[in-house]
Amino acid sequence: MVEWLHWISLPLNPVYKSKPRGSVWKWGDPMAKGYWLAQVDVTNPDGYKAYVVANQIPFRKYGGRFVVRAGHNEVVEGAFRSRLVVIEFPDYETALACYRSPEYQHTISLRKDHATADLAVVEGYDGPQPGEG
Repeated sequence: MVEWLHWISLPLNPVYKSKPRGSVWKWGDPMAKGYWLAQVDVTNPDGYKAYVVANQIPFRKYGGRFVVRAGHNEVVEGAFRSRLVVIEFPDYETALACYRSPEYQHTISLRKDHATADLAVVEGYDGPQPGEG
């Protein structure tokens, strides 16, 4: 099936690779992406390196992709840990499955003595945005 047949609110255009905002899905919406939102304080950078290497295995297996990885940031409200990380997965269920996987559970054991983390798994949002119809 050609992708552009899915949208009924836009002209038929095969250039679109995902559901455009504001469009109506004709045969059922795709699953929203899933995300890990993590705040991390690394207390032992040398010990933390083993976790960084090991987490590549489950992230690759479950399609995880770094969107934010401890880049430059400024806390403008509230309190945060020193590192902010956002990892995108194909959908919410896959994000949860990655966290619960034996591969990732092993990586937690590599991290726990070298960093403190707060992590939430959340479902993405693809609905109307401010100012849109």
